[in-house]
Amino acid sequence: MGIEDILMFDESLFQNINAFDPDYMPPNYNFRDTQMEAMAMAIRPAIRGGQPSNAIVLGSPATGKTTAIRKVFELVEKTTEKVVCVYINCQIHTTRFGIFSQIFKKIFGHLPPETGVPFSRIYTQIMKNLQDNSKSLVIAFDDINYLFQTNHANKVVYDILRAYEEYPGVKTSIFAILSDLEFKYAFDKNVNTVFIPQEITFPLYTYSEIEAILRDRANAGFFPGVLPDDILEQIAMYTLENGDLRVGINLLKSCGNIAEASASREITQEHFDDAIESLVSVNVSETIKSLNDTEKEVLKMIVDSDEICTAKALGDAYKEKTGSSYASFNRTLDKLEFVRLVDTKFTGKGSRGNSRQVILRFNPDDYDL
Repeated sequence: MGIEDILMFDESLFQNINAFDPDYMPPNYNFRDTQMEAMAMAIRPAIRGGQPSNAIVLGSPATGKTTAIRKVFELVEKTTEKVVCVYINCQIHTTRFGIFSQIFKKIFGHLPPETGVPFSRIYTQIMKNLQDNSKSLVIAFDDINYLFQTNHANKVVYDILRAYEEYPGVKTSIFAILSDLEFKYAFDKNVNTVFIPQEITFPLYTYSEIEAILRDRANAGFFPGVLPDDILEQIAMYTLENGDLRVGINLLKSCGNIAEASASREITQEHFDDAIESLVSVNVSETIKSLNDTEKEVLKMIVDSDEICTAKALGDAYKEKTGSSYASFNRTLDKLEFVRLVDTKFTGKGSRGNSRQVILRFNPDDYDL
């Protein structure tokens, strides 16, 4: 099939290709009731005029955190007009002005002028509106760790949580959404006095949950009969092994595109194998992009090792090269395992985590460092 044929071909295996998009909101959202109930309980006091609670929403990438908070915010806004819910993607909106511009837009329906208006006026308009209308403000900061990288976290959180000091009666709370291993970033003391969060944890999906979610997504995206059960099971197992639901969703879409390009009416084993080969390098590359320089350096040391690494040997080499502590190295190694770039296996010897073997999860050539 030529390029023109691919672009103009009328028949499709997809009845809704948008079902595989990252921002797709499934009508049925399963296996996260406990976490969504905890979120709702944190917001519930605001519906009755009280103070909403702060929360840390913690879990590995693609465990449903963003979708859950969006679903809860959607339900809150259907229930009451007394709570303003704002979702902020901190990878996109990283400045104080940019973040409060998004809050301003949610309240007033449009962005403030980009120039000629001081930040203090925008802040005052937001808080006066909340004060005059007796509304509470609940903000979800997705990937809040990015605000620490730009040194805006303390000021932004302070501006929000201590607004009541200048605007009596204004009630605010923050949901800090994290995909990192632990929340180790230190707020200033004046922020810590008001940011006292509850923790809402999103565990990894089980195999049966992954299969059910992928089946629902396939049913929404493909026409009936396109995806055989045995291929779905292989996709679900591959997703479980990678620990990232987005891998499975991307794999569904990739399989469909490859099958469609070959003029097949269903996805076959060959299409699945081709999709796996194309996805591995892309997913590894995207994960590596999210690492900081230290994490990339440790990963490179593992990739360049000619034999099975041990945490002890790597830690020694890391300390000699950088002068950093073993504790710093161990935190970095934990992060690499957390994002599923490496595996570790305890040998039963040694102490303080140094008895681990470190194993690459993928072929060394897939790690483009």
